[in-house]
Amino acid sequence: MMIISSGPRGLLIAVVSVVAALVPFYSAHAEMSAWADNEGGRMRLVALAPDAAGKIRAALQIEPKPGWITYWKEPGGNGIPPQITIAAESGVSLDAIAYPVPKHFFKGGIEDIAYDAPVTLPLSLTAAGKGPVAIDASAFIGICKDICIPFQANFRLKLGTAMQSHPQEEAILQAADASLPKPPSQDFDVTAHAMSPDRKTLSLTLALPGGAAGEGKAVPDIVVTGPSGHAFTKQIGGKRDGATFKVDVSIGKLPKDYDIAGKSWSVLVIDGERAMETTLAFQ
Repeated sequence: MMIISSGPRGLLIAVVSVVAALVPFYSAHAEMSAWADNEGGRMRLVALAPDAAGKIRAALQIEPKPGWITYWKEPGGNGIPPQITIAAESGVSLDAIAYPVPKHFFKGGIEDIAYDAPVTLPLSLTAAGKGPVAIDASAFIGICKDICIPFQANFRLKLGTAMQSHPQEEAILQAADASLPKPPSQDFDVTAHAMSPDRKTLSLTLALPGGAAGEGKAVPDIVVTGPSGHAFTKQIGGKRDGATFKVDVSIGKLPKDYDIAGKSWSVLVIDGERAMETTLAFQ
Protein backbone atom coordinates (compact mmCIF):
# COMPACT_ATOMS: atom_id res chain seq x y z
CA MET A 1 0.00 0.00 0.00
CA MET A 2 1.31 3.45 -0.84
CA ILE A 3 0.25 6.52 1.13
CA ILE A 4 1.13 9.89 -0.37
CA SER A 5 0.83 13.10 1.61
CA SER A 6 2.03 16.65 1.22
CA GLY A 7 3.83 18.55 3.96
CA PRO A 8 5.38 21.97 4.62
CA ARG A 9 8.14 21.20 2.11
CA GLY A 10 5.46 21.32 -0.60
CA LEU A 11 6.82 17.97 -1.74
CA LEU A 12 5.43 14.47 -1.87
CA ILE A 13 6.41 11.98 0.80
CA ALA A 14 5.80 8.38 -0.24
CA VAL A 15 5.51 5.67 2.37
CA VAL A 16 5.59 2.14 1.06
CA SER A 17 4.29 -0.66 3.24
CA VAL A 18 5.28 -4.19 2.28
CA VAL A 19 4.52 -7.62 3.68
CA ALA A 20 7.36 -8.41 6.08
CA ALA A 21 8.19 -11.66 4.31
CA LEU A 22 8.91 -9.76 1.11
CA VAL A 23 11.43 -7.39 2.68
CA PRO A 24 14.97 -8.73 2.12
CA PHE A 25 17.29 -9.44 5.03
CA TYR A 26 20.85 -8.13 4.96
CA SER A 27 22.61 -11.00 6.72
CA ALA A 28 26.02 -11.69 8.16
CA HIS A 29 27.64 -14.38 10.26
CA ALA A 30 30.03 -11.91 11.81
CA GLU A 31 29.43 -8.72 13.77
CA MET A 32 28.64 -6.48 10.80
CA SER A 33 25.78 -6.77 8.31
CA ALA A 34 25.92 -6.06 4.61
CA TRP A 35 24.95 -2.55 3.56
CA ALA A 36 21.32 -1.91 2.64
CA ASP A 37 21.13 0.62 -0.21
CA ASN A 38 18.59 3.31 -1.00
CA GLU A 39 18.38 6.15 -3.53
CA GLY A 40 19.57 8.59 -0.85
CA GLY A 41 22.16 6.51 0.98
CA ARG A 42 22.87 3.28 2.80
CA MET A 43 22.85 1.76 6.28
CA ARG A 44 24.03 -1.34 8.14
CA LEU A 45 24.03 -2.90 11.60
CA VAL A 46 27.15 -3.46 13.71
CA ALA A 47 27.25 -5.41 16.98
CA LEU A 48 29.63 -7.15 19.36
CA ALA A 49 29.00 -10.36 21.26
CA PRO A 50 27.25 -10.02 24.63
CA ASP A 51 29.39 -9.60 27.73
CA ALA A 52 28.99 -11.72 30.86
CA ALA A 53 25.89 -9.73 31.86
CA GLY A 54 24.27 -10.14 28.42
CA LYS A 55 24.91 -6.53 27.40
CA ILE A 56 25.51 -5.99 23.69
CA ARG A 57 27.20 -2.93 22.20
CA ALA A 58 25.78 -2.23 18.78
CA ALA A 59 25.16 0.59 16.32
CA LEU A 60 23.23 1.55 13.22
CA GLN A 61 25.55 3.13 10.63
CA ILE A 62 23.86 5.54 8.22
CA GLU A 63 25.62 7.12 5.26
CA PRO A 64 23.53 9.69 3.35
CA LYS A 65 24.69 10.47 -0.18
CA PRO A 66 26.05 14.01 -0.80
CA GLY A 67 23.22 16.55 -0.60
CA TRP A 68 20.96 14.22 1.41
CA ILE A 69 20.14 14.33 5.13
CA THR A 70 18.83 11.89 7.70
CA TYR A 71 17.13 12.85 10.94
CA TRP A 72 17.88 13.21 14.64
CA LYS A 73 15.58 11.78 17.34
CA GLU A 74 13.30 14.86 17.17
CA PRO A 75 13.71 16.03 13.58
CA GLY A 76 11.65 19.23 13.52
CA GLY A 77 8.37 19.73 11.71
CA ASN A 78 8.77 17.35 8.78
CA GLY A 79 11.18 14.51 9.36
CA ILE A 80 11.02 10.87 10.31
CA PRO A 81 12.96 9.94 13.47
CA PRO A 82 14.94 6.70 13.38
CA GLN A 83 13.05 3.60 14.46
CA ILE A 84 14.72 0.30 15.30
CA THR A 85 12.83 -2.88 16.18
CA ILE A 86 14.32 -6.17 17.38
CA ALA A 87 12.27 -9.30 16.64
CA ALA A 88 11.02 -10.93 19.86
CA GLU A 89 12.30 -14.33 18.75
CA SER A 90 15.85 -12.95 18.81
CA GLY A 91 15.75 -13.01 22.59
CA VAL A 92 17.34 -9.57 22.53
CA SER A 93 15.85 -6.32 23.81
CA LEU A 94 16.66 -2.77 22.71
CA ASP A 95 17.40 -0.72 25.84
CA ALA A 96 18.38 2.63 24.32
CA ILE A 97 19.37 4.51 21.17
CA ALA A 98 21.96 7.28 21.52
CA TYR A 99 22.28 10.18 19.08
CA PRO A 100 25.44 12.02 18.01
CA VAL A 101 25.34 15.81 17.88
CA PRO A 102 23.12 16.86 14.93
CA LYS A 103 23.14 19.98 12.80
CA HIS A 104 20.44 22.63 12.59
CA PHE A 105 19.33 23.33 9.01
CA PHE A 106 17.15 26.19 7.76
CA LYS A 107 15.94 26.33 4.16
CA GLY A 108 13.24 28.87 3.47
CA GLY A 109 10.62 28.32 6.14
CA ILE A 110 11.72 24.73 6.78
CA GLU A 111 13.74 23.75 9.84
CA ASP A 112 15.44 20.36 10.14
CA ILE A 113 17.47 18.82 12.95
CA ALA A 114 19.49 16.23 11.11
CA TYR A 115 22.76 14.82 9.79
CA ASP A 116 24.22 15.56 6.35
CA ALA A 117 27.21 13.25 6.70
CA PRO A 118 27.78 9.63 7.80
CA VAL A 119 26.47 9.07 11.32
CA THR A 120 26.49 6.08 13.66
CA LEU A 121 23.75 5.67 16.27
CA PRO A 122 24.96 3.66 19.29
CA LEU A 123 22.52 0.98 20.44
CA SER A 124 22.35 -0.64 23.88
CA LEU A 125 20.98 -4.19 23.69
CA THR A 126 20.50 -7.01 26.20
CA ALA A 127 20.43 -10.74 25.44
CA ALA A 128 17.96 -12.65 27.58
CA GLY A 129 19.76 -15.99 27.55
CA LYS A 130 23.23 -17.49 27.37
CA GLY A 131 25.01 -18.87 24.34
CA PRO A 132 25.18 -17.68 20.70
CA VAL A 133 22.96 -14.76 19.75
CA ALA A 134 21.21 -14.17 16.42
CA ILE A 135 19.68 -10.71 16.02
CA ASP A 136 16.83 -10.03 13.60
CA ALA A 137 16.38 -6.26 13.45
CA SER A 138 14.39 -3.78 11.38
CA ALA A 139 15.54 -0.18 10.86
CA PHE A 140 13.32 2.58 9.49
CA ILE A 141 14.70 6.06 8.83
CA GLY A 142 13.89 9.12 6.78
CA ILE A 143 16.37 10.30 4.18
CA CYS A 144 15.73 13.55 2.30
CA LYS A 145 16.97 15.79 -0.47
CA ASP A 146 14.33 17.38 -2.71
CA ILE A 147 11.97 14.64 -1.55
CA CYS A 148 11.82 12.58 1.62
CA ILE A 149 12.15 8.83 1.14
CA PRO A 150 11.33 6.48 4.00
CA PHE A 151 14.11 3.87 4.08
CA GLN A 152 13.45 0.48 5.68
CA ALA A 153 15.77 -2.52 5.91
CA ASN A 154 15.91 -5.76 7.84
CA PHE A 155 19.20 -7.06 9.24
CA ARG A 156 20.26 -10.43 10.63
CA LEU A 157 23.45 -10.83 12.63
CA LYS A 158 24.86 -13.99 14.21
CA LEU A 159 27.22 -12.93 16.97
CA GLY A 160 30.36 -14.77 17.98
CA THR A 161 31.80 -14.95 21.48
CA ALA A 162 33.17 -12.17 23.62
CA MET A 163 36.58 -13.87 23.47
CA GLN A 164 36.94 -13.04 19.77
CA SER A 165 38.66 -9.83 18.68
CA HIS A 166 36.85 -7.51 16.28
CA PRO A 167 38.98 -4.36 15.94
CA GLN A 168 36.99 -2.86 13.05
CA GLU A 169 33.68 -3.09 14.92
CA GLU A 170 35.34 -1.81 18.11
CA ALA A 171 36.68 1.22 16.24
CA ILE A 172 33.26 1.99 14.77
CA LEU A 173 31.59 1.82 18.17
CA GLN A 174 34.27 3.88 19.89
CA ALA A 175 34.02 6.62 17.25
CA ALA A 176 30.24 6.63 17.64
CA ASP A 177 30.52 7.05 21.42
CA ALA A 178 32.97 9.93 20.97
CA SER A 179 30.48 11.78 18.73
CA LEU A 180 27.78 11.92 21.41
CA PRO A 181 27.01 15.12 23.34
CA LYS A 182 28.64 15.14 26.75
CA PRO A 183 26.81 15.15 30.09
CA PRO A 184 26.76 18.44 32.04
CA SER A 185 29.96 19.60 33.71
CA GLN A 186 31.00 22.47 35.95
CA ASP A 187 31.73 24.76 32.99
CA PHE A 188 28.89 23.61 30.72
CA ASP A 189 25.48 23.10 32.27
CA VAL A 190 21.93 24.37 32.70
CA THR A 191 22.07 26.09 36.06
CA ALA A 192 18.41 27.17 36.19
CA HIS A 193 15.21 26.62 34.23
CA ALA A 194 11.60 27.74 34.63
CA MET A 195 8.45 27.44 32.56
CA SER A 196 6.24 30.53 32.32
CA PRO A 197 2.74 30.20 33.85
CA ASP A 198 1.16 30.33 30.36
CA ARG A 199 3.60 27.65 29.12
CA LYS A 200 4.65 29.88 26.23
CA THR A 201 8.32 30.33 27.17
CA LEU A 202 11.01 28.33 28.93
CA SER A 203 13.64 30.44 30.69
CA LEU A 204 17.14 28.96 30.78
CA THR A 205 20.34 30.02 32.49
CA LEU A 206 23.42 28.31 31.09
CA ALA A 207 27.05 28.06 32.12
CA LEU A 208 28.97 28.01 28.83
CA PRO A 209 32.53 26.84 28.14
CA GLY A 210 35.04 29.64 28.66
CA GLY A 211 36.67 29.11 25.28
CA ALA A 212 33.50 29.96 23.39
CA ALA A 213 31.89 32.45 25.75
CA GLY A 214 32.17 36.21 25.48
CA GLU A 215 30.41 39.30 24.26
CA GLY A 216 29.95 39.36 20.51
CA LYS A 217 30.31 35.61 20.15
CA ALA A 218 27.65 33.59 18.37
CA VAL A 219 24.85 32.42 20.59
CA PRO A 220 24.73 28.71 21.36
CA ASP A 221 22.36 26.48 19.45
CA ILE A 222 19.68 25.17 21.84
CA VAL A 223 17.24 22.34 21.12
CA VAL A 224 14.65 21.61 23.80
CA THR A 225 12.74 18.34 23.42
CA GLY A 226 9.48 17.98 25.30
CA PRO A 227 6.70 15.47 24.69
CA SER A 228 7.44 12.94 21.97
CA GLY A 229 7.37 14.65 18.59
CA HIS A 230 8.02 18.14 19.96
CA ALA A 231 11.27 20.12 19.60
CA PHE A 232 11.66 23.82 20.43
CA THR A 233 14.54 25.95 19.15
CA LYS A 234 13.41 29.59 18.84
CA GLN A 235 15.42 31.80 21.19
CA ILE A 236 14.12 35.11 22.57
CA GLY A 237 16.34 37.81 24.05
CA GLY A 238 19.47 35.78 24.73
CA LYS A 239 22.18 37.63 26.67
CA ARG A 240 25.74 36.64 27.54
CA ASP A 241 27.48 37.83 30.68
CA GLY A 242 30.91 36.26 30.68
CA ALA A 243 30.38 32.51 30.77
CA THR A 244 26.69 32.90 31.71
CA PHE A 245 23.98 32.92 29.07
CA LYS A 246 20.33 33.68 29.85
CA VAL A 247 17.62 33.12 27.26
CA ASP A 248 13.96 32.33 26.79
CA VAL A 249 12.99 29.53 24.43
CA SER A 250 9.62 29.85 22.73
CA ILE A 251 7.40 26.84 23.44
CA GLY A 252 5.12 25.95 20.58
CA LYS A 253 1.83 24.13 20.77
CA LEU A 254 1.78 21.32 23.32
CA PRO A 255 -0.64 18.36 23.33
CA LYS A 256 -4.13 19.22 24.54
CA ASP A 257 -4.46 19.03 28.34
CA TYR A 258 -0.73 18.32 28.68
CA ASP A 259 0.33 18.57 32.33
CA ILE A 260 4.00 19.44 32.69
CA ALA A 261 4.11 18.78 36.44
CA GLY A 262 6.39 15.85 37.19
CA LYS A 263 7.61 15.60 33.59
CA SER A 264 11.22 15.58 32.43
CA TRP A 265 12.30 17.21 29.18
CA SER A 266 15.74 17.26 27.56
CA VAL A 267 17.92 20.05 26.26
CA LEU A 268 20.83 19.89 23.84
CA VAL A 269 23.20 22.87 23.82
CA ILE A 270 25.83 23.25 21.09
CA ASP A 271 28.43 25.95 21.74
CA GLY A 272 31.30 26.05 19.29
CA GLU A 273 32.94 22.64 19.11
CA ARG A 274 31.35 21.39 22.33
CA ALA A 275 27.88 19.96 22.92
CA MET A 276 26.08 19.05 26.13
CA GLU A 277 22.79 17.29 26.76
CA THR A 278 20.91 17.13 30.03
CA THR A 279 17.48 16.65 31.57
CA LEU A 280 15.09 19.38 32.73
CA ALA A 281 12.81 18.23 35.54
CA PHE A 282 9.59 20.13 36.24
CA GLN A 283 7.90 20.18 39.62
